[in-house]
Amino acid sequence: MKHKKFLLTLGATALVTVGGAAVVTMPGDSGSRPAAERLAVPTATVGVTKGDLVTSDKAKGTLGFSAERKITAEGQGVVTWLPGGGRTIERDGRLYEIDGSPVFLMYGQTPAYRVMERGDEGDDVRQLKANLIALGFGSGLAADDEFTKGTVRGVKAWQKSHGLKQTGKIGPDSIAFAPAAVRVQNAEASVGARVAPGAPVLSTTSSERVVQFDLEVAKAGKYTSGDAVKVELPDGSTAKGRISSIGRTARTDEQSSDKEPVIKVTVEFDEPDKVAGVDKAPVTVFLTGERREDVLSVPVEALLAVDGGGFGVRVVEGGTARDVRVKLGIFADGRVEVSGGDLRAGMKVGVPA
Repeated sequence: MKHKKFLLTLGATALVTVGGAAVVTMPGDSGSRPAAERLAVPTATVGVTKGDLVTSDKAKGTLGFSAERKITAEGQGVVTWLPGGGRTIERDGRLYEIDGSPVFLMYGQTPAYRVMERGDEGDDVRQLKANLIALGFGSGLAADDEFTKGTVRGVKAWQKSHGLKQTGKIGPDSIAFAPAAVRVQNAEASVGARVAPGAPVLSTTSSERVVQFDLEVAKAGKYTSGDAVKVELPDGSTAKGRISSIGRTARTDEQSSDKEPVIKVTVEFDEPDKVAGVDKAPVTVFLTGERREDVLSVPVEALLAVDGGGFGVRVVEGGTARDVRVKLGIFADGRVEVSGGDLRAGMKVGVPA
């Protein structure tokens, strides 16, 4: 219903400006009129063009960071050091200290849940060895899941580089795994506070910026992960990105007057290092929708409402004008797909002067 009202409004506007009447009465199929009824030739015209049309949706989003998670203390003691909010911590960077003992970040999906030593096997061992190799402490190591004699040497070399006791064993009291570099969102504890095992110490996010926005459930089927988008940033610049995830749980949009159900959509930037701005800043997301290839189109203002319903355009040829009934397709960027009659690319149609 909203779509029909929109079209009627557009058609009426174009008609009043171009035709100067409420409704255009189309000629018969022959397209001829008596001489006394010849149409006035519009003073302004544009060409009918042939090409691709792509619809787009616009949504209000928020610039931020993804993958929020909490890092918890693995031992009991007093917090003696914490990083500042907004700081990015990369592999082998210090996350926090308990009783003066630092815990360092290593990359991996499996949490550090045990003390690893010679003879152990598992995904956590594989992760450890991959990190030792990446940091230059894995000379001769194979990136497998077995804690070997060579792994012991690598761990001792890593411990020596940080001034730690060289035991050849390693666990949650000195390392924590995360998939990639993390950004400190805020501290969950304070320096000087006594914490118990499992107590939150830091709240972190991914180190790369993302955009999140709400999408109406009714439009969810139009988009999939990987679809390209454009984001208008707070400073007015734009950045390209792609949809990385589309939520599966609907909720009510409290900001909408009609309380439409929405889902959460996340966008990742193609070049995240070039995106700056204040955390939680508002942005605008432009999503590419339906695409029609190699179609005829005219500016929306060229449309005329037709007696009996529908729309037409006023074609100008050889110094005379005639009205042609058209069928409408998609609307995009101020243009509308048209077909019907004998329309062809290059024809001139009337528009408001």
